[in-house]
Amino acid sequence: MRLSFGCPSSIWIKMAYTELSNAQSGTNATVITDFSVDSRQTDAAVGTDETEWSNSKAAQYLGYYKTIPELKMAIDAKATWTIGKGFISNPITTLALSTIKGFGKDTFNSVLENMIREYHIYGDAFAEIIRDDKGKLVNLKPLDPGTISIIATPKGIVKRYEQEIKGKPEKTFQPEDLLHLTRNRIADEIHGCSIIESVEWIILARNEAMADYKKLLHRNIYPVRIWHLDTDVPSKITAFKAKVAASKGEGEDIFIPKGAVETELAGVPEGTSLNPMPWIQLLNQYFFQAVGVPQIIIGGSQELTQTAAQIAYLAFEQCIEEEQLYIEEQILAQVNLEIELEFPASLQNNLLSDQAKDATQEQQTNQQSNLQPPAMRGEL
Repeated sequence: MRLSFGCPSSIWIKMAYTELSNAQSGTNATVITDFSVDSRQTDAAVGTDETEWSNSKAAQYLGYYKTIPELKMAIDAKATWTIGKGFISNPITTLALSTIKGFGKDTFNSVLENMIREYHIYGDAFAEIIRDDKGKLVNLKPLDPGTISIIATPKGIVKRYEQEIKGKPEKTFQPEDLLHLTRNRIADEIHGCSIIESVEWIILARNEAMADYKKLLHRNIYPVRIWHLDTDVPSKITAFKAKVAASKGEGEDIFIPKGAVETELAGVPEGTSLNPMPWIQLLNQYFFQAVGVPQIIIGGSQELTQTAAQIAYLAFEQCIEEEQLYIEEQILAQVNLEIELEFPASLQNNLLSDQAKDATQEQQTNQQSNLQPPAMRGEL
């Protein structure tokens, strides 16, 4: 646009044209992805030939168990509570099971506890059934699930088991030669499901947050600094870095000629919160909910009231009784021995007693109120 105000010279003004009709919308479709779950199919027997399945993540799952303390505590608690006070049976069965030595120092109770721990870690637990020449049970020896392959017929029936250990010849077991326990087997699958698979994300998120917080606490002692050096010679920069590192490591002062170096702290914006504890605590609570073990069972105090703790305990009790029933049925079906696992302690009787006391006290209070004169009851 050219403007002229009666002057010989002209003034040019450059203006920007902004038309709302030319506005365009952006999209976050390629930036923000909605959460989704991949579809899966069961590991069933397929085809007209044999189907072989082995746990390819066995070593990784064992690493989780031996490294993550809260996971180990949860699995150990489930195994301990499922065994409870141990097995009870008739005198003949009790005598027969007293010969079970496992790897040489086991008992029948410890073998079962080991296997319960196994199928929570791996999804499956195996123990070799060893009999004498007359077919009498003489031992149950737990095996490494990571070395066992399950072979099934096209109809999905277990045909045999194969054990492969590095440096040793392959060993074959018939179905009647192995005690096989599966955890939460789904549909027509020929194996169980590890508890670790569903909580892996929680484990990783929690430990990443704890590692970040550890680094943050270290930065309070050794903060990150930005050094402005009056040189760009690589050798001089390297030498100065070594001096600073040595000074930090020994906790000593460092003396620099004035004007040669400037330094500043690399901080975060004022008012920014870097406290990850609420997130870590939320993940911790979520983890124990996901594995089905109340924190009160392992000595925690998440359930703050007595009523909340009792409800959590009763819910856990139902899960343990279900696992005990599964173990008892499998021992009868696979080993042909009838046992019963005794639950360690129950709150049901205590809760019923407390409810009866509360009802009695309420009834007595109502009766005393009815016996009072109307003036004392506020009816006049």
